[in-house]
Amino acid sequence: RQAKKPMRKGRLPMSEQKFIEIEVLRYLPESDEAPHSEVYKVPFTNDMSVLQGIQYIKDNFDGTLTFRWSCRMAICGSCGMMINGIPKLSCETFIRDYYQEGQTNRITVEALSHFPIDKDLVVDFSGFIDKLESVHPYIIPKEPRTLEEGEYIQTPAQVQEYMQFTSCINCTLCYAACPQYGLNPDFIGPGAIALLHRYNMDSRDGGSKQRMELLASEEGVYVCSAVAYCSEVCPKHVDPGNAVNLNKIEAAKDYFLRFLSPKGGAQ
Repeated sequence: RQAKKPMRKGRLPMSEQKFIEIEVLRYLPESDEAPHSEVYKVPFTNDMSVLQGIQYIKDNFDGTLTFRWSCRMAICGSCGMMINGIPKLSCETFIRDYYQEGQTNRITVEALSHFPIDKDLVVDFSGFIDKLESVHPYIIPKEPRTLEEGEYIQTPAQVQEYMQFTSCINCTLCYAACPQYGLNPDFIGPGAIALLHRYNMDSRDGGSKQRMELLASEEGVYVCSAVAYCSEVCPKHVDPGNAVNLNKIEAAKDYFLRFLSPKGGAQ
């Protein structure tokens, strides 16, 4: 029997090949006046993600194409892109869902909305990182405790109070979906507020008072117009929109308690 010829790198068996057009946003700040799009015809199989399609373009058409990725398992959160105008993790978005036999099929892939573009599909997250740091994303103990006194004890019910909000992978899809963040980049935003809420709800934490000042500030929860698109696009079902709404209530309660209690406000 004649040996099969080895498959060339980047090629798929002809019997399995389908093709789709991927329109990719390209931008090099040093030479481009504005972002522009380029279209590539990409072969795919039903198990290929959009991320793999972008990687195919880089391997076979243009090695300068720049994008972020890491785990390819929807855990690291680094491969977020606008796919047909919707913030998604490209590693868990499949090309097959955008293909219909007998039609001209095209996927548009762009950098996440509302962030400055560094190059192509890579955006600058420095503003987001600053916001995460501003919410004190760590346990601030209610009182000093020595090692000899042992660990802080929580009941299963106490853990469940904040468990949902621990699932955030900092993918920033919620920021790309948030119209208010697009209008006001100083807004703390849904992801950072969800993280803040996670620590405020932790029975071991005593830092809610200093976080409350941030929540009630001009960049805090009242900037939110309750569109809730942030929760719709969240790949881990953290529901950051709910965290924002819950903290609107907490900020209002804190405001009125300052008039009723000598100590006033969140503890």
